[in-house]
Amino acid sequence: MKKLLISTLVTLAAMFALSLSPAAHANEFGDLRAKLSAARESLITLLVNKDKRGADHQKVVKDTADAVSAHLAKLKAPAGKEAQFKELVDNWNAFKKTREMDLVPAILAGKDDEARKIAGGIQKERITRCQELVGVLGG
Repeated sequence: MKKLLISTLVTLAAMFALSLSPAAHANEFGDLRAKLSAARESLITLLVNKDKRGADHQKVVKDTADAVSAHLAKLKAPAGKEAQFKELVDNWNAFKKTREMDLVPAILAGKDDEARKIAGGIQKERITRCQELVGVLGG
């Protein structure tokens, strides 16, 4: 009788955990969506507000991007969506690399026209695709 009760409780716990899984994915991807938006916003602030180009805001830009990377590293692809998850990771990594290697240096060097082309071109495409993929994945 005791074994049956334990077995039933284990089964119910597993069913409960599985029922929460889609909601958990949605929450985690929803959180990622917010972090992506914060990273993009901090970068745009750096670009358009010359008075926000100091060390304090540069740290905000770095920290918001690092928060996306850390959150993304903890996530796993939802079942059947491994290709979309890989595309999300690849797009984010490309966005972050261009941000660090090209965009932020151009902004800090006062090359505003060059920075706007990067930000409004490939970077806008990448962050938009990241947001689309987050939607597909559960956010």
